[in-house]
Amino acid sequence: MSDKRHGILFDLDGVIIDSEGLYTAFWEKTEKEFPTGISDFAKAIKGTNLEKILEHFPSDQTRNTILERIYEFDRNLSYPLFPGAMELLEGLRQANVPTALYTSSNPEKMNRLFTVHPQLRDMFDAIINGAMVTRSKPDPEGYIMAAEAIGCIPQDCVVVEDSLQGIRAGKAAGATVAAIAGTVPLTTLEQEGVRVFGHISQLTPQTLINLS
Repeated sequence: MSDKRHGILFDLDGVIIDSEGLYTAFWEKTEKEFPTGISDFAKAIKGTNLEKILEHFPSDQTRNTILERIYEFDRNLSYPLFPGAMELLEGLRQANVPTALYTSSNPEKMNRLFTVHPQLRDMFDAIINGAMVTRSKPDPEGYIMAAEAIGCIPQDCVVVEDSLQGIRAGKAAGATVAAIAGTVPLTTLEQEGVRVFGHISQLTPQTLINLS
């Protein structure tokens, strides 16, 4: 590494916690009940925040119904960690590599996450949630904020993402992107011109440092 301050910026769902399949099922069921006319709606909204998602439902009554359901869904979510995720974060901390988490999730969900996994909060030097940004992914705002929060510039950071919206946000910020396949097929991710890995367990601190 050079004398530059390098950092690693992580997404949450589909990268750290194994939840994207559950959210896909939730939004597929929701869109079936309240059609939006958007093809593959559950996949199209991956990586965007709840406020942006609700814009696709014009009725106040529908939005309120969906809000009640998603809050109930989140309250009952077990937030399973991907195998290898905690080990990677612990390795980066031991190597004194600054890390930040940028998620489109709201503060309420994050509080529940840290209640289930209290050790996870201390793995990050900074946490940017969906309520802290004005523009959702694929806008780079959140990743620019995350880099600044750990004393880095995005060009010296690696973004670890799984969704197309998030990958494009990382690229737009000027960061190097390490894409995790699963939410999006590996062959699709390869078309984005980023480094692709099959699972977060394939990443090591040194792998990410070498990418930055």
